[in-house]
Amino acid sequence: MRAETFMKSKECWSIVADDIPVVVEENQLSEAQKKAIDEVTLKDVKAKNYLFQAINRSILETISNKDTTKGI
Repeated sequence: MRAETFMKSKECWSIVADDIPVVVEENQLSEAQKKAIDEVTLKDVKAKNYLFQAINRSILETISNKDTTKGI
């Protein structure tokens, strides 16, 4: 509950709840689509950073191999 509230306050909850899209053929995307994906990826990195800062070191070692915030 506290983590959800915090992530919502940082406008990162949608990344945790929905995950980030997987891009198969990046060379076929428009510039607008590439920009949107870059923005979502940056938001995911920020969300992971917030979670890593809030997590105990021993737990962090267990989850540090997850690729996305949703995976955490």
